Amino acid sequence: MSSNTVQNILVVGAGIVGVSTAIWLQRAGHKVTLMDREGPSAGASYGNAGVIASGSLVPITVPGLLRKAPGMLFSSNQPLFLRWRYLPKLLPFLKDYLKHANAESVERISDGLATLLHDAPDQHLALAAGTLAEKYIDTMDYLFGYADKAAFDADHFGWGVRKSRGVEFEPLDAKALAEYDPALKGRFNYGVRCKNHGRISDPGAYVTALADHFTDNGGTFLQGELKSFLIQNDHCLQIQTAEGPITADKFVITTGAWSSSWAEELGISVPMESERGYHIEFVNPSITLKSPLMVAGGKFVVNSMNGRLRCAGVIEFGGLSPDRSQAPIDLLKNQMAELFPDLEYDRIDEWMGHRPATADSLPIIGVSPKAKNIYLGYGHHHIGLTGGPKTGRWLASLITGTPINTDLTAYAADRKV
Repeated sequence: MSSNTVQNILVVGAGIVGVSTAIWLQRAGHKVTLMDREGPSAGASYGNAGVIASGSLVPITVPGLLRKAPGMLFSSNQPLFLRWRYLPKLLPFLKDYLKHANAESVERISDGLATLLHDAPDQHLALAAGTLAEKYIDTMDYLFGYADKAAFDADHFGWGVRKSRGVEFEPLDAKALAEYDPALKGRFNYGVRCKNHGRISDPGAYVTALADHFTDNGGTFLQGELKSFLIQNDHCLQIQTAEGPITADKFVITTGAWSSSWAEELGISVPMESERGYHIEFVNPSITLKSPLMVAGGKFVVNSMNGRLRCAGVIEFGGLSPDRSQAPIDLLKNQMAELFPDLEYDRIDEWMGHRPATADSLPIIGVSPKAKNIYLGYGHHHIGLTGGPKTGRWLASLITGTPINTDLTAYAADRKV
């Protein structure tokens, strides 16, 4: 099919990746339908930390993780949790996941992340240009707070990975950190200022505004749940939903942590699990941060948003169950009380959602191995908001035949993991 031919395209999943894909396809002149079982920005695209983290190039699976992980799992003060009854089902994934905890794998993974994320603020601005979503984007620094310089020095491996890939950062002592943001005075003895990042002041409203722009410009939104595919001769003829069959020329699957449900059906070899994430929000807070803050010791982010202060982080493996665990929430509350004992607020809101975690910490972006008209975009771990606009742009380019000038092999659905 010629790139000039108007195509009928169905995008399944209305998070940041799906909405971005739909908008770029719409701008290319195609007839696009966006479908989601709930609505735009109903999952991780709502509950993330709100950081455009273009320097988030270091995976969780760094050297030494195998040694540290058992102790983390048995401590209520560490940001790693496991629902133990889920362990038997999780073990095959963990085997594939943990084998990447070495320097060679980190170098390869970080190269893939850098290719996707290095221009993330510009990608967001281009996506939101001319829409009401623009008001939610702020280009700014991203801070890391450390207990002291020794703690920063202990993170030398990760900072070396970032530096070698062009991430600009500036170490700050306690005085410089307090001068940069008086709200941080006395809270850290050392810090790092990362440049060329950004903040989304309300992730849920941002993605919703983008989705509204899509429908306002003639796009169609359907509420429905994908059940299966009808595939013949390497071609998808239709998808089956709970509401009935839907046909299209091409299909895009951007269903996040739920995408593993049809991995076998679509020939996807990359193992994936739900990485349950949590946030708490302090509504009408007395403290406003100048820039998003990564609390390095606790591995969580604190970010000022519209009318609230969001604290997001924590990893919990426990499958796609909607039930929250109390321990991660308690950890975030205790850490915030320790860091900001002077914080006043009206109330605390709590949230839990599912991040799609692949075994090699790289997203799946490209064509389904079993159907040449099905395109895939999911598995972004902690960088879904950051990398969503560019993922959508890449997918739209693949569908329309527009040159990308980027090798997407690292993100292939049938790559060896």
